[in-house]
Amino acid sequence: MEQGSQLEIKMKENLEMSPWGEKKLVFGEGAAAPLLMMVGEAPGGDEEKQGKPFVGKAGKNLSAFLDVIGLKREEIYISNVVKLRPTKRSPKTGKAVNRPPSKEEIQFFLPYLAEEIMLISPKIIVTLGNVPLKAVTGDKKSNIGDAHGRPVPLGEDRALFPLYHPAAIIYNRSLSQVYQEDLLKLKAFLTSFS
Repeated sequence: MEQGSQLEIKMKENLEMSPWGEKKLVFGEGAAAPLLMMVGEAPGGDEEKQGKPFVGKAGKNLSAFLDVIGLKREEIYISNVVKLRPTKRSPKTGKAVNRPPSKEEIQFFLPYLAEEIMLISPKIIVTLGNVPLKAVTGDKKSNIGDAHGRPVPLGEDRALFPLYHPAAIIYNRSLSQVYQEDLLKLKAFLTSFS
C-alpha cells in the first residue's frame, strides 16, 4: 500500500519535530481493503516492543473477540488513535507505565487517523473504548457506556460500531457479559454487510 507508506513517512517526519520525537511509532496493520477496521486508544508496552497493534494482554482478548465474530486477524485492519505509547513513571518502580493519551497526543494523531481511515476505506469501523469513539465521531461528549453495541451510520456506505476496549474486561470482569452480548450484536451486524 504505497499511500500507507507515504502516510507513515509523513508521520515519522512530523513526530521528529514534536515533543514525542524519541518515541517509537506503532502503525496500523492488516488487510488492504477490509470489511472491518478496529481502532483502539494507543499501544501499550508489548505493542511498543513488537511494533504491532494489539499484541499484549488486550491482543489475547482481541483474538477471542475475533473468534466470536468469525473473522481472522489478517482479514481486518487494526490501528490506534495515538500511534505511540503514552507513559508516565511509576512512583513504585520508577519504570515507564501506560497512561491514557493526553489531549495534545490525540490532537497530533487525529489527522493521521482520518487519512488512515480514508486510505483503508472500511465498511465498518469498530471503536474500542472512549478515546477512539470520540476521535472517529468528533463528538467530545460521546461515552462508550451509552454508545456500546449499537451501530451508527457514518455516511452512506460506512458504519461505526462502538465497543468497550478489550482491556476493559481485564480490569472490570463485570463487563464480560455485556461485552459478549455486544460481540454477538456485531456478528449479526456484519452479516448484513456481507
